[in-house]
Amino acid sequence: MTHYLFYPGCSMESSAKAYYDSLMAVCKPLGLDLQEINDWNCCGATEYVSISLTPAYALIGRNLALAEQQANGSRTVVAPCSACYLNLAKADYYMRERPVLGEKVNTALAAGGLHYDPGSLVIRHLLDVIINDIGLDKVKEKVTRPLTGLRLAPYLGCMAPRPDYDHRWSNPEYPTELDRLLKVLGAEVIDFPLKTHCCGGHMTQIAPSTAFELIRRLVHAADQYHADLMVTLCPMCQMNVDAFQGEMNNHFHTDYHMPILFFTQLIGLAFGIDPKELGFGKELVSAGPALARIGVEAPAGEKGGEPPRKPKKTDGLPMPRMMEEERLP
Repeated sequence: MTHYLFYPGCSMESSAKAYYDSLMAVCKPLGLDLQEINDWNCCGATEYVSISLTPAYALIGRNLALAEQQANGSRTVVAPCSACYLNLAKADYYMRERPVLGEKVNTALAAGGLHYDPGSLVIRHLLDVIINDIGLDKVKEKVTRPLTGLRLAPYLGCMAPRPDYDHRWSNPEYPTELDRLLKVLGAEVIDFPLKTHCCGGHMTQIAPSTAFELIRRLVHAADQYHADLMVTLCPMCQMNVDAFQGEMNNHFHTDYHMPILFFTQLIGLAFGIDPKELGFGKELVSAGPALARIGVEAPAGEKGGEPPRKPKKTDGLPMPRMMEEERLP
């Protein structure tokens, strides 16, 4: 077993529960030993660094400080969520490259009896670890139910491969890691041109029409390439394209039904693990028709179709403004 520190992030307990369930299911066959960081906190997602820089990096840095304390022989922190991975990597990088910021963050951490030495940990995404540490040969050895007959669109989203502080990805604009992994599972992987395009992030709450256009482009492209489903490694991407696909269809008068699943679910499926154990059925756009193509029966959906719509607010959200003194030194 290969030992790593594990930062799950908030979404793994809620909207990305299928990601967590499928990851836990494939850990043993992959030989992954993930030690969850005790008392971890939210990484602040994507907005906080635009509001108040020092508190934002202190929030992220607290997780790094806890991980450094709990290292127990491992210096590698694995994050399955792309936003969490980017935030942890960004905090480590900027604390190292901007000493003034690092001092401010450690002053804040000291109030809680913590300290982080930037550069003392290695921050890596789960996909990177599976590809480069576990290895595709070992993944292929564990395949008992090849995904032959499935056409998959690999979708990484915009946060995982860039900015690539430690040069871990084959290409920041067009990485091939997810493609190669899905191919060893036996699937037909399309050369998806939008694999690192943005899903809209939280624009669904700020400017829905903009978000719907970004989602439409992704789903339309996957449909044009006759993909049976899209495969992602980002909880935000999965939630946006899955949960808002119905509203996007209403907005554009289209009728797309493109499932979007986590790559760990596909690994588990190829390993012969029961689909229910992998979180299938939790998606809103059902993966049932796609699974039927390979003779697998999907569990009954748990969410019951589209979520009920909330009445739209007439007033806009307050837009954050970064104070001058909070800019990077």
